Amino acid sequence: MMRKPVLTIFYQFNPWNTTIGGIQTLIRVFIKYAPDDFEVRLVGTGDSQSQSIGKWQDNEFANKPVKFLPLLRVENDNVRGLIPTTVKYTTALFGRNFASDFMHFHRLEPTLAVRHWQGEKTLFIHNDIYAQMKASGDKKAILWRRFPAVYFALEKSLVHQFDQILSCNTESAQLYKQRYPSLSDRVAYVKNSFDDEVFYPLHLRERELKRRELAQKLGQNEQTKFVLFAGRLHPQKDPVLLVQALSILNQKNNDEYPVHLLIVGDGELAPLLRQTIDSLGLTKNVTMLGALTQAELADLHRVCHVFALSSAYEGLPLVTLEALACGTPVVTTQTGETPKLLTDDSGVVCNERTPECIASALHQVLSRSDYTDEACTRVARPFAARNVVNEVYADMLRRWITKNDMHKISSKCLTS
Repeated sequence: MMRKPVLTIFYQFNPWNTTIGGIQTLIRVFIKYAPDDFEVRLVGTGDSQSQSIGKWQDNEFANKPVKFLPLLRVENDNVRGLIPTTVKYTTALFGRNFASDFMHFHRLEPTLAVRHWQGEKTLFIHNDIYAQMKASGDKKAILWRRFPAVYFALEKSLVHQFDQILSCNTESAQLYKQRYPSLSDRVAYVKNSFDDEVFYPLHLRERELKRRELAQKLGQNEQTKFVLFAGRLHPQKDPVLLVQALSILNQKNNDEYPVHLLIVGDGELAPLLRQTIDSLGLTKNVTMLGALTQAELADLHRVCHVFALSSAYEGLPLVTLEALACGTPVVTTQTGETPKLLTDDSGVVCNERTPECIASALHQVLSRSDYTDEACTRVARPFAARNVVNEVYADMLRRWITKNDMHKISSKCLTS
């Protein structure tokens, strides 16, 4: 009987914690929708109390078996420490060998420790790296923005070890092909994906009922329009900009309708965000909910009137696909793939990343009935995880079978 191919995923998180981020979400669906033909392993992080560090543990996630090895302890991976978690995680990989048939990496830095490991290596690119390096704002937010030349030198020294480089951003994929022409056949665009078992729309009557229940729960008027933000409270996502836009929106609509902003997430900008909300007199107009589970976030997506993305740079943020899948239109800045996906009846793209422009776009969506559940779900449908992830696994299995068949033929030739 042929053994199962082994996929080992490397990333600095614990999938059983309410960790915020698109990478974490993608890894979760890769585990959940893994076919039985594969054995899946995850080298991640442990919390401060439970898992034994450095030891493989048989576990289960979303009713799927997964071997889990916490490489180091991280108490709260939603908040950046003095020493970046990526540095700690990379350091902990040195001197170990978790080589397997397939290895998925979601950050470049940890691959410093794995260059001599045998097996097929895939690097996932989640942001437009070049836009990220050029973004204005706090350079401390992304360490490499202070040393871009060092990052690109590191990239050049490591990139040739990968059998595949998959990017969810078409521009980033094209730039990698141009930067490394000898590797162009290894670089490809891959769709990000959402879990359609979790993110789906409600019937109109049920949606209105749930909205009224949410308004009552938060002590708001039943006519309140809900704006949702979900993501790390980090300069990349720039939730402070969205709060500033809300202040302008409240002035713009002249009490035509009450607006309430729900902020889901945690991170280093939380204190500044609270300070901004208070200084703008918005304490009754904003609720910070902290980190939520996927199911809790999906419930909010289904009842909010619009999802807002105020990012400085992106790849293809999963959270926008999740919003659209729940029938919720999206307002986004001109970043990443989202502007290329939205149609006239599923959202608005802001031409400028300013509070005024975002406020105007929000007003447009909230004051008109042009944006329909059907239009939103139509945009999201091709990105459903069960289809996208299954295609990736199917390609991996074909390559593995071909490799094994070639090995058998080679062995026969040597012994004949």
